[in-house]
Amino acid sequence: MAGNGLTGRGRTVGPAPASHEAADALAARLPALLAEAERVALTVAQGVHGRRRAGSGDSFWQYRPLMPGESITRIDWRQSARSTRAFVRETEWEAAQTVCLWRDASPSMGWRSERALPAKRDRAELLLLALAVLLLRGGEQIRLLGIAPEAPARFSGRQAAERLAASLLGAPTAEAETLPVTAPLPPHARLVLIGDFLGPLPALEAALAHFASLPVSLLLLQILDPAEETLPYEGRIRFEDPEGAETYLAPRAQDLRTDYAAALARHQAGLATLCASSGFTLVRHRTDRPAETALLALHEALGRGDALRGRGA
Repeated sequence: MAGNGLTGRGRTVGPAPASHEAADALAARLPALLAEAERVALTVAQGVHGRRRAGSGDSFWQYRPLMPGESITRIDWRQSARSTRAFVRETEWEAAQTVCLWRDASPSMGWRSERALPAKRDRAELLLLALAVLLLRGGEQIRLLGIAPEAPARFSGRQAAERLAASLLGAPTAEAETLPVTAPLPPHARLVLIGDFLGPLPALEAALAHFASLPVSLLLLQILDPAEETLPYEGRIRFEDPEGAETYLAPRAQDLRTDYAAALARHQAGLATLCASSGFTLVRHRTDRPAETALLALHEALGRGDALRGRGA
């Protein structure tokens, strides 16, 4: 659990591959990820209805700068002529229909306790893309947060899933930050944040307080490896932090289990309290459980707009 001292890692995170090797790996992974996301989304879609709602979208909300990746057909030329920047005329309905998606790309998300399990980052990206597929089919607009400024960040239409997946996997990540507190968000947008959220609670509290001050709704999906809940290790184990040089050698890892469980329970209760006090939604998911259960919980929460505090998926 990165950065919070609750646990370390039982294996070393390897060095990053060379740039051309990384590009080849991403290109090879894209079709499989997209196909799996489509499958998960289709499974969930069979049990839910689309959430697209009628509305003219004619009520003016604001002018905003053109986002990277948006078509020039969205530019309001009259407003843009008054400035050196290109501006888009955004309607109130359009702003309300925007869903902003973010996944934690930090090193701790690349960990898994067993080869048979997906890494937390892999599951996060699968769920983000599957959720985007469902929302795009329902007519929603998607904004992808936490990628480099030059990468496309806004997506709409049924054919946008492949472009979104390519941006998610291929674009370099932006400056590392605990949560995307500096990202510009449209008014009344819905924000979905996916990560392990195992960092220090004060930092999480500050970030959630920032989002609470904005006219947006927020949903957190916490993804954990089962070993992060149970600490199943026995005997002499060296725990390593994937986001730093800190290590801890436990002569008998099983002796840590009781104190670890208590520390994790305190952290989880604190996270739930922070979400509840701000009126935010918290959904929890373990990587040894089907992705469909988490996607269904996410989709239902977005559809109802209410909180699923502490619900497991």
